[in-house]
Amino acid sequence: MIMPSERSLRLAHASLFASTVLWGASFIAMKIAVTAYGPMPVIWGRMAIASLIFMACSRSLRRVVFQLRDIWAILLMALFEPCLYYLFEGYAMHYTTASQAGTVSAILPLTVAVGAHFMLAENIRASVVVGFLVSLAGVAVLSLGGSATEDAPNPVLGNFLEFMAMVSATGYMLLVKRLSACHSPWYLTAMQAVCGAVFFLPAFLWHAPEIPANFAWAPTLAVVFLGTIITVGAYGLYNYGMSILPASQAAAYVNLIPVVAVALGWLMLGERFTTVQFLGAGLVFIGIYCSQGRGFTRRKVASQVKG
Repeated sequence: MIMPSERSLRLAHASLFASTVLWGASFIAMKIAVTAYGPMPVIWGRMAIASLIFMACSRSLRRVVFQLRDIWAILLMALFEPCLYYLFEGYAMHYTTASQAGTVSAILPLTVAVGAHFMLAENIRASVVVGFLVSLAGVAVLSLGGSATEDAPNPVLGNFLEFMAMVSATGYMLLVKRLSACHSPWYLTAMQAVCGAVFFLPAFLWHAPEIPANFAWAPTLAVVFLGTIITVGAYGLYNYGMSILPASQAAAYVNLIPVVAVALGWLMLGERFTTVQFLGAGLVFIGIYCSQGRGFTRRKVASQVKG
């Protein structure tokens, strides 16, 4: 086992911090884009833009040694995210607010911890299970406490779809941790983008007639932002951090996403929480707090880090 250097650890933490802040901002961009163009055109657009960027950098990716035995794991990773993840989240943003969706995303570290117990041999404490259940209760209160509005016509459905997106993200993160032992983080990110563009192309063509003839600047720039800064930048940075640190430790950074999403939702979109929804959000964060600590240890130390 090769221990990562101090410089690698610092870069990993910085990459994870930057990626989760960008992901928090992506909820706002997604809401702006989806409101104008609908979920499917936006999702395919960001995947297509990211694929074009990686095609332009294909010379550096040619040096990657392809391993046939990992093809199914790579395809499953891409199915989880971006395919299923964006399918769920794209429609979630159609039915709920960016702030609520961002708060639901806070349960991701807990779902990763539970998944890592089974896939990566990480021990899990009772406090993690309790925190997971409390957070789920918070998501339920957050969803049921909201009333239908023009921006959130069905928050219960929207928040459930965001929860399913987090389940998909869990599968993606665990597979990235496994695959990063043999593959470059940027290669895995490129595979995500290309597979996503192919997967969502039929849906894009189906919904293409619904795209407005006049492109509005803000939604169009939001799609470009999602395809470049988020799909390429944030995912590449997160995959790099995940390749260095244990899965549960890397997933803990996701706690920053709802903070950024709620703050930007308030500042940029004028979104507000009801009193009951503040209670639900509080339960989510209490559950997260309960789950933290020295609860994540490895039964297989050799798989804990990668140099």
